[in-house]
Amino acid sequence: MANQILDRDTEKNMAQKERALLVGVDLNHDEDFERSLEELGALAEAAGMEVAGKVTQALDSVNKAFYIGPGKVEETKNAAEMLHADIVLFDNSLSPSQLRNLQNELDMPVMDRSALILEIFADRATTREARLQVEVARLQYMLPRLVGLHEALSRQGGGSGSMSNKGAGEKKLELDRRRLEKRLTELRKELQVVIEERKTQRKRRSQSGIPRVALVGYTNAGKSTLLNAMLDAYAPAETEVVNKRVMEKDMLFATLDTTVRKIEPENHHPLLLSDTVGFIDKLPHNLVEAFQSTLEEAKEADVLLQVVDCSDPHYKEQIAVTNDTLKKLGAESIPQILIYNKADRSYDISELPIIREPGDGQMKIYMSAKNGVGLEELLALIEKKLSGGFVSCEMLIPYTDGRALSYLNEHAVIQSTEYLPEGTKISVQCKSADYAYYEKYVIE
Repeated sequence: MANQILDRDTEKNMAQKERALLVGVDLNHDEDFERSLEELGALAEAAGMEVAGKVTQALDSVNKAFYIGPGKVEETKNAAEMLHADIVLFDNSLSPSQLRNLQNELDMPVMDRSALILEIFADRATTREARLQVEVARLQYMLPRLVGLHEALSRQGGGSGSMSNKGAGEKKLELDRRRLEKRLTELRKELQVVIEERKTQRKRRSQSGIPRVALVGYTNAGKSTLLNAMLDAYAPAETEVVNKRVMEKDMLFATLDTTVRKIEPENHHPLLLSDTVGFIDKLPHNLVEAFQSTLEEAKEADVLLQVVDCSDPHYKEQIAVTNDTLKKLGAESIPQILIYNKADRSYDISELPIIREPGDGQMKIYMSAKNGVGLEELLALIEKKLSGGFVSCEMLIPYTDGRALSYLNEHAVIQSTEYLPEGTKISVQCKSADYAYYEKYVIE
């Protein structure tokens, strides 16, 4: 059955939509149970499946052999036959033995939440880096699940340990394992090259002195929509905005690849805005690990913009998941602005944006990226978060140092310019490091 999992990508392109039966287990009356099962259905649809129905069970502890109880296994099999389901999706992580036992009992493909998310990522990855990261994560998921997945695993021969004494099934298992481990080693080497290239790009951006701002948040909260709105409104005049826009779609994990764009709003500091992969509850650990280099964009940002779909009834839980993921990445201490996006679904758009700065110091803005409402106010909040690292002053730059004036024009906000016999007098707001470097030109 290992081949069923490996070959599903090819099969689903040739067939009609697969019908998926969802299975959820409510452990100890989990408050998030219904939300999680609903999200599993959305993930199935994102993977191109059709939800045929669902089976649920409340348990105090999981069954070691099947996760669900033996009686519920029979009920699930009957439901799958009656609903003409092609695959059974579990909203919980299954151990290799549970996966094997369930596939044997149900006699059809079984997939847990982690495998489903990995499949979606594999479908959506477009860049070389994303494809490498996803394949690494999928192989890490597959390796421990090879045991027992072959239908004909004969146990002939003794226990000397040599492959020559093993049965045909065991030989096949051993060869599959070696093949996957070899491929995993090759992928990691390739990925390391790409990671080094990304590190070089980040170092170059860091040396530019332009503040880095990263969009983070739950999947389908509107991060890509906000990036496109900022591009439409503030991209440099010479930029072909159409070619810089990213795909936006009302779907879980519509985009995976990290995108960095330069935003140059008039009378504001230029900034580098990056759109990172969305988070989700129960995100597979090996997927977070594989995407570590991509998520470094968030870890090294000067300000994080956490985009929240405030029209979602579970938005508070989604904020908690995002904060927990940021903590795992080591990015929890980076200054953050909470963006309550899609607020036009809950408020009259004429009331937007709404800005709140409660006593905890957490800046919040209710806005609508799709309608372009709140962009100016968001820029002001970003600059306020960055203000600790900026200095306002006047400088008199001699005409002989045109490089200094050119640098400040690109990396600072020039509020006024006056041409005097001695040089160019500017009123400027710049980073503290730039102030220290050009302090000799500061007018007292």
